[in-house]
Amino acid sequence: MTVDVTTRTYMISGPEPEWWYRDLVSCLQSTFGSVLIREGADALAVLGAGWRFLHLPGDVRSEEFYYPCPTDESGGTDLGAALAPHHELHARWWQPADENDVWREVRAALADDRLVIAAVDNYHLPFRPAYGDVHAAHLVVIYGLDETRGVVYVSDAMPPAFRGAVPIEKFLLSWGSANPTDVQDAFFSDSRIGRRCLDVRLDAPPAPLTPELLGGCLRTDVDSFTTAGSARTGLAGYDAFAAELLERCRAADAGALRELYPFGWAMQAQASLHGELLRRCGREWDDPALAGAGRAVEAVAHAWTGLRFTGAHGLSDPSAAASDIAHHATTLRGAYERAVAAVGAAAARL
Repeated sequence: MTVDVTTRTYMISGPEPEWWYRDLVSCLQSTFGSVLIREGADALAVLGAGWRFLHLPGDVRSEEFYYPCPTDESGGTDLGAALAPHHELHARWWQPADENDVWREVRAALADDRLVIAAVDNYHLPFRPAYGDVHAAHLVVIYGLDETRGVVYVSDAMPPAFRGAVPIEKFLLSWGSANPTDVQDAFFSDSRIGRRCLDVRLDAPPAPLTPELLGGCLRTDVDSFTTAGSARTGLAGYDAFAAELLERCRAADAGALRELYPFGWAMQAQASLHGELLRRCGREWDDPALAGAGRAVEAVAHAWTGLRFTGAHGLSDPSAAASDIAHHATTLRGAYERAVAAVGAAAARL
């Protein structure tokens, strides 16, 4: 349990949250990584074991932390299960139940020695480069609250990286921001923050990663790419996504390119972490085929860069960008096909 310095001060026990960052991840993976490390888990093994393609038409939101989550049997969504389908990771969004006491749930989490992931608007956060300049939806980790001094303690692994105290009044502006449309950021503005937070829980300590365990994960992942489903999943799902994207570009639908950037980042980050995990395991287990499969999956991640950034630059004239979009979409399709084959071959050896 935490130790209350005063009745109005709440801090996690032990050291401040550890930063977890990779070049191609967003604030979503970095904040989850910090929580996992605090739970004693290998963040890369948990966040990198799963790999799939999933597109949910009409679901994409203009937030850096967007990630496609299918509806479960209860009618809700579980962001943790979407990020880590092979582990007992779960996450639910919540908002303060009492507008007159917005910190109540945060206090309870900190008193229970749990980190809180909060959605914010970069425009109002003094440590973000966009402070006072650009509205954009982002995630940070709350690890302390001192209502006597009037500060909230925040950790953010995304460059330039920050860990420390933020005035409560500034944080409340960021946490409750309408995040209005901002012409300087067409991809992460125009999405109300609404004092949203994530409750992240790891229900069971992950078992040590072995070739047998990883092999089972990889076979499941490959099946998701090669088996047709009702949703836009796997290679067939990618083909449907790419065809619709190109059709909308040719029709001068800028909304298609606004959605491409956050959606593509979700798929890119996942592929990057999966590829890194396979390379690491291939090196540690002296398995060149597994390491090679990792490199092939990382090629998928890097191919997303061409498609995402071509879409970003083509936002003002989508129809003119259509031919370049088609080129990068085809390149990405080839990278997916080669990576699925390489992962399948590596899985068969494990």
